Amino acid sequence: MHPVVQKVTDRITDRSGETRAAYLAHIAEARGNEPGRAKLSCANFAHAFAAAPDDDKQRTLRNPLAPNIAIVSAYNDMLSAHQPFERFPEIIRAAARTVNATAQFAGGVPAMCDGVTQGRPGMELSLFSRDVIAMATAVALTHDAFDAALCLGICDKIVPGLVIGALSFGHLPVILVPGGPMTSGLSNAEKSHVRALYAQGKIGRDELLASEMKSYHGPGTCTFYGTANSNQMMMELTGLHLPNAAFVHPNTPLRDALTAEAARRAVALAESKQSAMADVFDVKNIVNAMAGLLATGGSTNHTLHLVAMARAAGVRIAWEDFDDLSRVTPLIARVYPSGTEDVNAFHAAGGMAFVTRQLLDAGLAHEDVRTVAGAGLRAYTHEPFLDGDTLVWREGAAESLNRDILRPVSDPFDREGGIRLVKGKIGRAVIKTSAVKPEHHVVEAPAIVFHDQEELLAAFKAGELERDFIAVVRFQGPRANGMPELHSLTPTLGVLMDRGFKIGLVTDGRMSGASGKVLAALHVTPEACVEGALAKVRSGDMIRIDAHEGVLEVLVSEDELNARAAAPIPKHKQHGFGRELFGHMRASVGPADEGASVLFGAA
Repeated sequence: MHPVVQKVTDRITDRSGETRAAYLAHIAEARGNEPGRAKLSCANFAHAFAAAPDDDKQRTLRNPLAPNIAIVSAYNDMLSAHQPFERFPEIIRAAARTVNATAQFAGGVPAMCDGVTQGRPGMELSLFSRDVIAMATAVALTHDAFDAALCLGICDKIVPGLVIGALSFGHLPVILVPGGPMTSGLSNAEKSHVRALYAQGKIGRDELLASEMKSYHGPGTCTFYGTANSNQMMMELTGLHLPNAAFVHPNTPLRDALTAEAARRAVALAESKQSAMADVFDVKNIVNAMAGLLATGGSTNHTLHLVAMARAAGVRIAWEDFDDLSRVTPLIARVYPSGTEDVNAFHAAGGMAFVTRQLLDAGLAHEDVRTVAGAGLRAYTHEPFLDGDTLVWREGAAESLNRDILRPVSDPFDREGGIRLVKGKIGRAVIKTSAVKPEHHVVEAPAIVFHDQEELLAAFKAGELERDFIAVVRFQGPRANGMPELHSLTPTLGVLMDRGFKIGLVTDGRMSGASGKVLAALHVTPEACVEGALAKVRSGDMIRIDAHEGVLEVLVSEDELNARAAAPIPKHKQHGFGRELFGHMRASVGPADEGASVLFGAA
């Protein structure tokens, strides 16, 4: 193992000693010697299978010890990534029957799309939906009639929510089942060009809509490397997927075969009582996910989500851990928005099998971990194929098939990973450097303060931003208004950079995997509305963001900053579009560097 990776792993283990032990003690209490449904009374048993097909009823009565698999799904047919899940339950039930087991649809969880709610009131519910999904997952599994679970989900908050919820049932084997990406549409370069033209008012809505519908055009995950596809990468490296299941297209024979195999594998794990969720989602697996996130330039959202997922397993990771790992983890992938090509091109170039091999061979990932594949992480250097109708795995690409997308550790795109911690008098924040050109990794310029992204966009349209500046967009944190993503800023700030201005962004909000070429200090903690220093920054203050040295500083004296009154908290709308139902979440959510979770609250 690389000494820094081992040091960080040991540090996390030590930091998590008490909380991990407490979690495992709870899981030990839940473990039983009998399958779940065998513990049910006759009346409970009859209720659980009252609506089951007669063959399944007879199967359970003949062998009450045979496994019963829970299906928890984020299916809905509005969202392209989750629409393919409509077909999965029947595939899973049929596969379970072939190994003398049953599978039942235990429950559905909500799934919302930031791509639909972007810039709309619904974005203020987006982050909190993760914790709602976790609770819904627990509701689905709480009937205690199951011996393993298959969780069907892909996108931003859905996978973290499923994982957090399933960890409450960590005595069960759990496999995450993806649906795969949509086929490639309009090139990312053309899409970005059209968005920039629209931001400048050079084209209208009709042209923009035509471009977007060529980009997002069919079933499957959006193909840029944002939070959804970063989810899939991490599930591979934590060992909760079948090997290299992430980026196979939906509605194909190979995808259906992988879905069926997930059901059979869940049955095998239940029967062997091996690789329960609590065993798989351990410190080393979590460090592997962190390494993958950094090596591939993944979404900054996972400095929230992975922290929260780890907390659910009793593991305490910190932004300093990301930062230390980032300094020794080379960036070996460039996928849009960090590069020009999408996840389909990444998969074709060698994909996760290549990335996993590189991380293992360089000592940047732990091989000696439990996985749902029943082997260590080296199994994830293999790729699935169909040999006739039979699903088989064979060695994945040992060499990159496109060095513009994937490179070996020995010749990376950057010697460091894609996420850095910055801090100073303003607070702590994270930066995604992988999409930012090296010459823009340090920006010093006067602040222009905004209280939402609409103010900034209005100033741009009025011609007031034709200069060097660092945009401070505050009161966008989890307690203020649910920490919405500020995607609308990327095209506008990018246009100003293209005009030759020095541009940066500081915010207590999010930008996700869509953060692009602008140096952006995100998730500022403490956030402005809880007496964070961000509330004292004024337009005209010089701000310095230095990704190399880890600096986020307002260049005024400590005494002057302390003497200033904080800006009044703006009156965010608390009603309409469901916002009134989430008031208790805004009031109790923990800080960003603790995962911005309602379930765990403050540290």
